[in-house]
Amino acid sequence: MDNLSRRRLLSLGAALGLAGVAGPGQAWAATGSVAGAAAGTGPEWIWDDLADPLMVRMLDNGHVPAINAAWGSWVNNDDPLPSGLPAEFATYLGKVNKLPSWADQTKLTRAADFNRRRDTYLFMLYGLGSGIMSTVIPREARSVYWSAGGADMQDRAAKTFTFGYDLSELGAFKPSGQFVVTANKTRVVHAAVRHLLPQSPGWRAAADETIPISAADILVTFHSLGTYVHSKLLEWRIPYSTADQEAFLHSWQVAVHLLGVPDEHIPQTWSAALAQSKQVLTPILTPTDEGIALAEDLLGLTAQIDLGVTRGFLNEFVRYVLSDEVGNWLGLKRDYAAAALVRTAWPAYILFREGLSPVMPGTFYMMDQLVRGLAMLFLNKGGSGTTTPITIPTGNRPA
Repeated sequence: MDNLSRRRLLSLGAALGLAGVAGPGQAWAATGSVAGAAAGTGPEWIWDDLADPLMVRMLDNGHVPAINAAWGSWVNNDDPLPSGLPAEFATYLGKVNKLPSWADQTKLTRAADFNRRRDTYLFMLYGLGSGIMSTVIPREARSVYWSAGGADMQDRAAKTFTFGYDLSELGAFKPSGQFVVTANKTRVVHAAVRHLLPQSPGWRAAADETIPISAADILVTFHSLGTYVHSKLLEWRIPYSTADQEAFLHSWQVAVHLLGVPDEHIPQTWSAALAQSKQVLTPILTPTDEGIALAEDLLGLTAQIDLGVTRGFLNEFVRYVLSDEVGNWLGLKRDYAAAALVRTAWPAYILFREGLSPVMPGTFYMMDQLVRGLAMLFLNKGGSGTTTPITIPTGNRPA
């Protein structure tokens, strides 16, 4: 049975109630989503009916190398589609490369300004918080590890940061911005991976699903990024107005829509997002062999650039922003001196940056260098000067 037939069978089973409790999003109330309409099939039974069959044909017919070569010049949201694309693929991009009708440019502009004002905290939280959290999300860890990107985590991380960087840029959603294009490239990559990963013996042996990257999985990733950052900013008492909170959420709502998640499963408010996160993210966090290996790869990348801190400090910062439980799962060695430093230096750093303390802490420069180093490492692969282009894979992790 091919992937599309399995997907139809699963969807039919969910619709008829044959699959039991379909899980995370199935019980969502109509008022909880941006669609304002009752959710039907649970998001774990939804993949991408537009992109998936298209990418099966592109991969099976050998078109992907030509697509990767052609769309390298397709960067800004208002760029014309490049020549050299298969006609069917170009037609698809022409349909999806646009904002949803409910996108609010005023909020999106404010979100971009908010990202600029809070980029220091966002880099730390996305990098050492969300990035490492992804390694204890079993399905995500296994999908990343067994895909082609799992064999080169610096490149894989750089592409992920390209997505986040383009989302955070001023004018990200405007014609001169780049995020709409970046999101649609990412959506196509997801579709390619859905076709490729089930062909991996390693992934099949470890996975608890037959098709990866469902709508539910994308929502889990959203909560490990946007919802997690939202919660930490509040916990750290960063000045964060209601308007900024709404704008930040809206940018993620549009991003999740562009990745192909149906609107009826996208949270309408932060309250709804937090409730959904507790439902779909919190209960599933646990270590896997693949995730432990990925976490070590990610933290090991820091040895390639001078971040001004020790590995023990990084381990303890991960424990600080996630939890000791996660640190223990990943086998992060304790450094109690660094732990004490993190727990005093980071709050002092925030107070000074936000003008809430007139005294510059002695560790201010160290913290600033850490943030800059993380940005350099992931955004331009340690200093090459350019962000990493998103490309479609044609295979899985080498044996």
